[in-house]
Amino acid sequence: MEKPVLAVAGIGATGVVLAAALLNRDPDVLVVDPQPGLAETLARNGLRVSGEIAYQVPVKQVFSGIEELKDRRPDVVFAATKTFHLPRVLEDLEAVFHPGMKIVSTHNGLGTEDVIADKFGAESALRMSLNYGVSLKGPGQVETAFFNRPNHLGGLVPESRETGLWLSDALTAAGLDTAYVDDIKAYVWKKMIMKCTMASICAVTDRTIKDALGFPPTREIADCCFQEAMAVAKAKGYDLGADYLKEALAYLEKVGIHKDSMCFDVANQSRTEIDFLGGKVVEYGRETGVPTPCYSVMTHLVRDLEDKYL
Repeated sequence: MEKPVLAVAGIGATGVVLAAALLNRDPDVLVVDPQPGLAETLARNGLRVSGEIAYQVPVKQVFSGIEELKDRRPDVVFAATKTFHLPRVLEDLEAVFHPGMKIVSTHNGLGTEDVIADKFGAESALRMSLNYGVSLKGPGQVETAFFNRPNHLGGLVPESRETGLWLSDALTAAGLDTAYVDDIKAYVWKKMIMKCTMASICAVTDRTIKDALGFPPTREIADCCFQEAMAVAKAKGYDLGADYLKEALAYLEKVGIHKDSMCFDVANQSRTEIDFLGGKVVEYGRETGVPTPCYSVMTHLVRDLEDKYL
């Protein structure tokens, strides 16, 4: 396929890495974020990624709103915002959308690709599961703690395969190893069961993942949540197998010295992504008739914390 026009909407922690990788190969990638003063900062300093992944690239084109992309007619838009901003992003994309355009959800959470499909059709939606950990150090500056290669990317319908393969190859060539997969939801479930389980536990207790798994009371909660989420995934058509939990815990042992990002959301009195994490497991459990009492409690506790400061 011909080289598409690419855009990244959302220059937070994960968006910086994605945009930097894409800009490393194509200096004409469009960057969108409404943060006041960001355009001037990026024009001066570019994007800087340090740690396990490293980039330092200039930024030529920064826009403060998605609607400003209308005349640029992007072929692919990576949505790298917080999950709770996704509905607003899709509303803004109505003014930009054209037949054949693809929207790639790179969010943490379950079902974000379905929100895109509901708005613009399944042929327009792709999903990317990111396997790196990153922290924001300043506008356009992040540090990566780990990268368990590769990332995974896929579409919801076979017609998205050509675009997905091109994007995966382009990201891999830029140093952000990405594999195209035919059933992206299976990979999302494998990662998000871990994220959905540990995020709320860590946020409520203000513990690192390692501490939460090592402290018997919170480990008991985690074990219960893992079993519930795996049952919900199976009811949704994704039986992760007998070895999944062992593999998941081994993965968490490697990254567990860090706090989950939801801890920082609560500490900063910011809105959390609980609706697409624990809340989505509870929602799917109700749809499929799978009980999720532990997930329900943890989700309600996070929402209670939010309610006290929002």
